[in-house]
Amino acid sequence: MPKTVAKKELTDFDVKRKAVKLVISHLKKKLPKEDFDGSDGIVNWIEEFEIMLEKPEFVMIEYYSMRRELNDIIERTVDDELRNKLRDSWYSLGKALDKKLKRN
Repeated sequence: MPKTVAKKELTDFDVKRKAVKLVISHLKKKLPKEDFDGSDGIVNWIEEFEIMLEKPEFVMIEYYSMRRELNDIIERTVDDELRNKLRDSWYSLGKALDKKLKRN
């Protein structure tokens, strides 16, 4: 007799976490391959965020705090093109944090 696998019920936090992970992966692709002014700040921010995403709990205050930190990094970015790309990611991160589970 085949085993039945219980489906994990998705929560709003699961949906937010998946959306945030997608934003972070897109953000990583936007970064230049070579070093740039301020690369340490954004790379460290991404690493810190990825560690936070691995935690089992989802604490919204931490995510909003990380979003504020990204805004600070954006304001210190000298390159206009990169700053605009980062700003797009900042907006996307906000939308990801607003996501909710679709209810029927």
